[in-house]
Amino acid sequence: MKKVFHKVLAVSMAFVVMFTTMSFTMDMHYCGASLVDLSFYSSADSCGMEKEQPVKDCETKITSKSCCTEHQLVKEANQDLKISFDKLTFEQQTFVATFLYSYINLFDGFDENIQSFKDYSPPFLKRDVQVLYELYLI
Repeated sequence: MKKVFHKVLAVSMAFVVMFTTMSFTMDMHYCGASLVDLSFYSSADSCGMEKEQPVKDCETKITSKSCCTEHQLVKEANQDLKISFDKLTFEQQTFVATFLYSYINLFDGFDENIQSFKDYSPPFLKRDVQVLYELYLI
């Protein structure tokens, strides 16, 4: 169960890193209030309802506002995943050095104290008293 949990967690973390570093652009073309076209990574197709431009520059017409609108959604990638240790301040470097020194020295000397009962042998049991007298802890 523990191995399965670790594998699921590793795969989910890989997807999180992949989706945070991925960038994309989404173009949407609306005609009025309805969505006509949606496109990823390219421009959206128009519906053909745009106002025609006059052929000659001399012709001037009063143009009304077009009913079509273009929206573009851009999601930029996060590229600063690796923190450089060159940019740490002096106080942060002092904290990291002190923490590492104290953490390494935290476990010194534990090898001598682990076997505190090595000179004592366990008691000899001739019979199992709990089973003999039917004393069971519930």
